[in-house]
Amino acid sequence: MLIRLGYEIAIECVAPTPIISLLDIHTERQSDIKRQTRVLTSPSVPIRIYRDRHGNICRRFTAPAGSFRILYDAAVEDSGETDEVNTLARETPVAELPDDVLIYLLGSRYCETDHFGSLAWQLFGDLPPGWTRVQAIVDYVNSRLSFGYGYARATRTAAQAHEERVGVCRDFSHLAIALCRSMNIPARYVNGYLGDIGAPADPAPMDFSAWIEVFLDGRWYTFDPRHNRPRIGRVVIARGRDATDVPLLHSFGRHRLTLFKVWTYEQEGNRFNPPHHGIDRTVSAQMLA
Repeated sequence: MLIRLGYEIAIECVAPTPIISLLDIHTERQSDIKRQTRVLTSPSVPIRIYRDRHGNICRRFTAPAGSFRILYDAAVEDSGETDEVNTLARETPVAELPDDVLIYLLGSRYCETDHFGSLAWQLFGDLPPGWTRVQAIVDYVNSRLSFGYGYARATRTAAQAHEERVGVCRDFSHLAIALCRSMNIPARYVNGYLGDIGAPADPAPMDFSAWIEVFLDGRWYTFDPRHNRPRIGRVVIARGRDATDVPLLHSFGRHRLTLFKVWTYEQEGNRFNPPHHGIDRTVSAQMLA
């Protein structure tokens, strides 16, 4: 199957403003891109591409004073299969974890493991280690928090989400990550595209999504604390310790978001028609920094 995806984002800057964007499809899915535009900016500006320490594709540029727009559109081939489920996957003892995985056991800006040690072991310590324990954590987060775009707040941490019992997908992910790490299970934050393919249509405007990956049996598995069900058509953009590492746009100066559109849906046929744009919306705290 083909998935049509892309974005259009516009900001207003009071002065020339250096920006880093993490909006490119992750390297692991680049070979699945069948058609795409260039990353277009208006006005056009020089862009330099590099990869950060997590392997994400980053773009550096300076947005001029005034209105600035960035646009991308692509068709990506996808298997059409749901997220893999392996109920037999086991936990890996900390002493046997690969060196590059250890960072995903540590506390981070939004995932304060020091707040959850006692609670996590009290809730999940008696469960069978491995997939069963991780799924129990995800179930707990899914039932603990209520989802709503109006709950978005850029500064909310996992501990605050647990106390307030509300959040958006990034808060669900942060809380699940913190609980997993408190149980010595490596977990990392992921953002990307996730449409309503094979799921009831969401009437809310399309947005980027956040979920988690957990290290079991020597590999990473996808879990989704917000939706809590295997889904079709995830396309990863970036991974990190938490949302700090993967803002869609990180600006080094003041800016105001004026337009935010995301699209991701199953492409019918092979024609590369104009995308199904979402409606204008202001995304207050979901992914921008």
